[in-house]
Amino acid sequence: MDYIVLDLEWNQASDNADERSRMLTFEIIEIGAVKLNSCMEIVGTFHEMIRPQVYEEMHRVTERLIHIHMDQLMSCRTFTEVARDFLDWCGTCMFATWGPMDLTELQKNMRFFGMEPLGDGPLRYYDVQKLFSITYEDGKSRRNLEYAVDFLNIEKSDQFHRALGDAMYTAKVFQQIKDPAALQRVSFDTFLLPKDHKSEVHVVFDTYAKYISRPFPDKEALLADREVTSTRCYLCHKNLRRKIRWFSPNGRHYYSLSLCDKHGYMKGKIRIRHTDGEQLYAVKTSRFITEEEAAQIQGKKEHARQLRREHRHR
Repeated sequence: MDYIVLDLEWNQASDNADERSRMLTFEIIEIGAVKLNSCMEIVGTFHEMIRPQVYEEMHRVTERLIHIHMDQLMSCRTFTEVARDFLDWCGTCMFATWGPMDLTELQKNMRFFGMEPLGDGPLRYYDVQKLFSITYEDGKSRRNLEYAVDFLNIEKSDQFHRALGDAMYTAKVFQQIKDPAALQRVSFDTFLLPKDHKSEVHVVFDTYAKYISRPFPDKEALLADREVTSTRCYLCHKNLRRKIRWFSPNGRHYYSLSLCDKHGYMKGKIRIRHTDGEQLYAVKTSRFITEEEAAQIQGKKEHARQLRREHRHR
C-alpha cells in the first residue's frame, strides 16, 4: 500500500461576522502531496493551486504566511477539478499529515462542493506530528514542522508554509519514524462517525485501548449507553468492577477507575465531542496505571466533589 503525505493551504473570511464561515470555514486553495511506497521511498508528487469560489479576498494572515496572492489563483482550476485528479492520483492509500486538521478540511470542502466522501466512517491515517512526539519526545508535546526538520537535521531545500514544501518535509520526517510501536499508533479522522453500534471503532494499541462511538442526540443519551460507559479489560475482555464510578471535573471529560484481578488498575477517560451538527460523540481511552496514579484519580474526584459543594454553597 502507498502512503500519501498530504498538506493543504486554505483561505478564510477576513471578517469573523461573515456568514459564509458557517458554510465553509476554510476554503482550500492549494494541495500538495508526496507519495511513498511500502518501502517508504518517494515515488511521486502532486501539486496544484485552486481557484477560490467562496472567498474573493485573501485573509491578511494567510497571505503573509503562505505568500500567495489572490490574482495568482484566478486562472487555476476549481476545487472539484483538482480534487478529482488528486484522488485518482492517490489510488489505494493511507494518508499521513502533520497534525489532525488536513483530512477533516479536505472532506469538508469535498462535501461543500458536492463530492462523494472518502469513506463511510472514521478514516485511519498517520498523524506524523504525533508520531514524532512518541518517537523522540514525551508523546504529549506537539511541535511545529520546522522544529522536527531541525531536530532530525533534514536539509531545508523547500519553502515552509506552502503545500508541496510542507508535504515533502512531513514525508522526510515520516521516513525517520521506524519504531514499530510508534507506527502502530494510527489516528482516526472523525469527520464521518460510525453509523451504528456495529461499526463503532475499537482498537488496542501497545499501552492503551481506544473507542469511538456513534453520534448521540445529547449528553444524557450518550452517558446512558452501555458501550460508552463500559469498563471492560481490553486484554482479558472481562467486565471489571469499578473502584471509582464515572465522574467529571468539568462536564466534558469523564474518568473512572476499575480493577482487573489479572492486570491491575485500569483508568478510563471519556472525551465528549461535538459533531458538525447538534449531536455528540464519545472518544474513550482505557489504560492500565500504577497504584500511585490510581490515588491521583481519587484525588481528582475529591477535588471535583469539593468544587461542586462550593458551587452549591454560592
